[in-house]
Amino acid sequence: MSQAATASTPPAPAPATAAERPPSVAVRARDVLACEWTKFRAVRSTYWTLLVAAATPIGFSAFIAFALSSAAKGPAPDPLLPGLLSLEYAVLAVSVLGVLTFSSEYSTGLIRTTFAAVPRRRVVLAVKAAVTGAVTLAVGEVVAFVSFFVTQAVLHGHHQGVSLSHPGVPGAVLADGILLCVCALLGVALGAIIRHTAGGIAAAIAVIVLPSLTIVLPAPWNDRIGRFTLVEAARQVTVLHPGTTLFAPAISLLVLLAWPAAALLAAALLITRRDT
Repeated sequence: MSQAATASTPPAPAPATAAERPPSVAVRARDVLACEWTKFRAVRSTYWTLLVAAATPIGFSAFIAFALSSAAKGPAPDPLLPGLLSLEYAVLAVSVLGVLTFSSEYSTGLIRTTFAAVPRRRVVLAVKAAVTGAVTLAVGEVVAFVSFFVTQAVLHGHHQGVSLSHPGVPGAVLADGILLCVCALLGVALGAIIRHTAGGIAAAIAVIVLPSLTIVLPAPWNDRIGRFTLVEAARQVTVLHPGTTLFAPAISLLVLLAWPAAALLAAALLITRRDT
């Protein structure tokens, strides 16, 4: 009787081997990060947009510094203003780069494969934002410091320059590099939301540029509303003498970071409510 009962009992399952166990969260995160980094490097447009983002500010900063220092006599311009003004094309370039991070996959259909391999779409969004943000932050800081030294070399010839050790200068130069990262992350979010390259680029330019038109409003509304715009917040944290009618640089930095944070939050909410 006992032998029959023993014979009918199914054998216990063998313990899973290391190869059969599901990968840990850290391993999966590393794999997703490696995949997105490979895709980021494999696209030729990445290198062109980064080249534009790096080369144009350095060249324009010297030109703008020379133009401001050679202008008619009057109050000396802010010695860090050329660094901010020279970022105009770099901001557009990294915004396009951010949009392409998502829109290029939607246009080719690769996004279906991406979401099939990584069903948690918010993880895909987070990793794409991390890769794009890290690269543009690194490039932005290099560009910011090179542009600073080029600008000051020009301004020192007119006795208007400042040194890197001057109070407030290191933080302002670092903020120049952060601005490129902010615009790139904004582009990533808009690319995920709109899912179309042309539409995403147009939206990125509109979000960055149009709110700054509040400067044409009558006082005091131009400052009361303008202090919340990305452009005015960037100006406050990247110049040596910030405006007195806007937020302090510390608050303006929070406003600057809030723009991509809000856009990425909206993208995270929408990306899980769509079929693809």
